[in-house]
Amino acid sequence: MSHPSARLRRGVLAVATTATLLAPLGAGAVPLSAPAAFAAESPGPSPPASDQRPLTSDVARQLDASVQRVMREANVPGVTVGIWSPGQRDYVRSYGVADKATGQRMASDLYMRIGSETKTFTVTALLQLVDQGRAGLDDPIGKYVDGVPNGDRITLRELAGMRSGLFNYSEDDGFFKALTSNPERPFTPRQLLDYAFRHPVLFEPGRKFSYSNTNLILLGLVVEKESGRPLGDYIRQHILDPAGMKDTLFPTGNEFPAPHAQGYTNQTADGKVADSADWNPSWGWAAGAMISTLDDLRVWARTVATGQLPDGDRMISPAAQRERLVTPATTILDAGYGLGIFNVRGWIGHNGSLPGYESLTIYLPATRTTVVVLLNTDIDHGHQEPSTLFGQAITEIISPRHVFDLPAEPAAR
Repeated sequence: MSHPSARLRRGVLAVATTATLLAPLGAGAVPLSAPAAFAAESPGPSPPASDQRPLTSDVARQLDASVQRVMREANVPGVTVGIWSPGQRDYVRSYGVADKATGQRMASDLYMRIGSETKTFTVTALLQLVDQGRAGLDDPIGKYVDGVPNGDRITLRELAGMRSGLFNYSEDDGFFKALTSNPERPFTPRQLLDYAFRHPVLFEPGRKFSYSNTNLILLGLVVEKESGRPLGDYIRQHILDPAGMKDTLFPTGNEFPAPHAQGYTNQTADGKVADSADWNPSWGWAAGAMISTLDDLRVWARTVATGQLPDGDRMISPAAQRERLVTPATTILDAGYGLGIFNVRGWIGHNGSLPGYESLTIYLPATRTTVVVLLNTDIDHGHQEPSTLFGQAITEIISPRHVFDLPAEPAAR
């Protein structure tokens, strides 16, 4: 098993290698679906029945049983699942407990930490600035931030697409010790970059795919510099408010609105399980600090996958959305990663993992179906992230032609 600090990098595709979260793109790999297929969306006719199982009472019972089975097998304290599709009944269920000490039940209105789903908001902010001509995807990061190794050659596109070659600060042993010795301490973006830049670059820009939180810290600084606003303020004003996401926030410290679930993690100095609800997520900043709710993530799933706001206006331009949804294939069968977003067998979105919490927010354009999963542990089961186990179990039932499947590589964990 890898050093515990390596697990703090998680929150995207659940496959890891000893050096990078995703291995290099395979030679001759075939890209996934053309991005233009997801650039826009209109109501249109209902999807073909063969693409989706109707959410009948029988299917709902199958989902109930499957979700509860994963809970038992993975020892998940509490989980909330939401499934929505046009013309179908909604499926919203909560199981288990939000607080093991008090027995408070898990509920669909709880605030939850969403970890690396934050990346989709940061990259959306960047793409808005690209639309405005205030930044360019092929600009070098050195144009905006000084002192970046290879900063004259690493582009904003390579940062957003996880192909920069920069070391992931959350894999640094010194960072892990600092975080676990005082989980409520704050970190600044520059402190996080210092942990990364003490390591040599892993490869030349653009040569491989290597998931790194360092990339998003840099993009957050770009957004702040070019907008003249703190990142959280920019995201609230230009992304959350237009989308009507009133229960989503970018915390400045360890504040956590009520009601929220307690989170349970073994990402501790001694490996013992601890309650992480009061830990300070500033160490994730632009890569993983945000908080949201089931209802808000339902809105965000479709917005980020299509570029359209609920009222039909655009969050980003069609051209920017096409850029975002170019998802080059990886060594994982039927999985690709674009600009802060993945495509797994047709499901577009992102997952998140922060000590004590995991989330999954995905959208299937083929059937206009949204799935959101929120849970209050990040403790692996059989070398798999529990959010992936839920995603697979759910999609095997509702979309058997599009199963959200991310096999793990146990030897690398």
